[in-house]
Amino acid sequence: QVQLVESGGGLVQVGGSLRLSCAASGGTFSGYNMGWFRQAPGKGREFVAGITWSGRTTYYVDSVKGRFTISRDNAKNTLYLQMNSLKPEDTAVYYCNAGTGTINRDLQGRYWGQGTQVTVSA
Repeated sequence: QVQLVESGGGLVQVGGSLRLSCAASGGTFSGYNMGWFRQAPGKGREFVAGITWSGRTTYYVDSVKGRFTISRDNAKNTLYLQMNSLKPEDTAVYYCNAGTGTINRDLQGRYWGQGTQVTVSA
């Protein structure tokens, strides 16, 4: 059993930055691939970024490449998403995801956090 708790969301102006965190407990964090998904109003949940258990491989949806950086600190059981140059289209609830298999645009892990709201104002 893995519990995931996101934090760091909030209101930011266009072009600003936020860093999301996902604290994991109840499982072997270093043994899981991790990822971030988001869901905007009226849209389905979509993949944003993924990272392998080692942190050596990352994946990003095209719309955030060059702006977002996913990372993890296995010693702290924490996943991060650094978001720079934020745009209104980034407004969504962001969810932390974990699983034993690959997490990317087409695949998701078994465990989910409750989400944290990110709102980007013009």
